Amino acid sequence: MTETTTALAGIDVDGLIELSETAKKEPSTGLKTLKATTTCEGGFRNLTQVRTLDPVLVSEPCHLLGDDAAPNPSEVALAALGSCISVGLLANATAKGVTLSKLEVAMEGDIDISAVWGVGDTPKEKVTGFTAVRCAITMAGDADEATLEEIRENAMFWSPVVNTFTRPVAVTSTLTVE
Repeated sequence: MTETTTALAGIDVDGLIELSETAKKEPSTGLKTLKATTTCEGGFRNLTQVRTLDPVLVSEPCHLLGDDAAPNPSEVALAALGSCISVGLLANATAKGVTLSKLEVAMEGDIDISAVWGVGDTPKEKVTGFTAVRCAITMAGDADEATLEEIRENAMFWSPVVNTFTRPVAVTSTLTVE
């Protein structure tokens, strides 16, 4: 039996070239400020508004005192990482003229939650957040393994979210009291 593969929906090649050329000519056009506003609905349910899109629900599982209605913040961070890698893989494949028929990024992260958001086990040396993240990438397309590996390496190197996970970033906060 012959198996038929279907190409994934591609991206606008001309648009990708235009973005690339613009970034090369005027690098400052790539500097953006992204915004999101999170509002607590009560309990551990939060709605996050991005641009004019429908709000994204983020919650906690029942074993962490949530209602299990949505991914928790750490799971959303893994989803953002996997999605960013996927975008980079597709963009790099497109730039190389490679058509993909399968693209999957399976994320797995190790995290210690015993600090319980700062009210549990909180010695100063406690490492909160992910201590290890593994990305298992599966790709199929009209390219050899060496080309797909080159695409993977480039996507991982240039992923903004991979770089956010692996490089220090300044996070500040302010308080407004109403």
